Amino acid sequence: MITEANEILLWARGPGFVYAISIFVFGMVIRVTEILALGRKPDLSAPRENSPGSGWKTIFTRMVNFESFSANTAITYIAGYIFHLGLFAVVLLFIPHIEMIRSVLHISWPGLASSMIDFITIVTMGSMLVLLVDRIMNPVKQQISTIGDYFGWLVSFLPILTGYMSYHHMVDPYALMLAMHILSVELLLVIIPFTKLTHMVTLFIARWYNGDQFGRKGVAS
Repeated sequence: MITEANEILLWARGPGFVYAISIFVFGMVIRVTEILALGRKPDLSAPRENSPGSGWKTIFTRMVNFESFSANTAITYIAGYIFHLGLFAVVLLFIPHIEMIRSVLHISWPGLASSMIDFITIVTMGSMLVLLVDRIMNPVKQQISTIGDYFGWLVSFLPILTGYMSYHHMVDPYALMLAMHILSVELLLVIIPFTKLTHMVTLFIARWYNGDQFGRKGVAS
């Protein structure tokens, strides 16, 4: 069992990682190329005002847009922000992750203490479960949700759960649990370009485009 676990771990760290990164990069290049290839009709009207940087401004202002916050959207907003901020911290501020990035890209930065990452991980998983329950119980979200939405939630949740379990040695052998964590991350990378999870990149393109267009027309964005 231990030998098999080590073999799976070696594959996940080697060929599996290369395959996942290759598919992710290729898929995202295709998706972004498709979006850019759509182009846009030339706007022949004179711009209302000179608003350089309105596209970039919109990218950031939409991240902290609370104008539509209400009792009906509170769960989505609060749990959504907690999830995204928590995921950012777990992925980019966990010291073992930073060391992995350093080994590949030769760049690094300070990380958070393991106890803090532990707390953030638990809160992040909790927020994801809240979002799942809300999607299941909310009549409107029930109607617009697809199998792909639930699958996207699952493959986003598994890397966090398996990472927490492997760090705390909850399953023996440890090599198998670590391999499951790495494989779950690789699965996430593979499906991102082909599901709604591609919004992690395309939302910035869309927000820049909308902000640029609104700025040209003199409309606040």
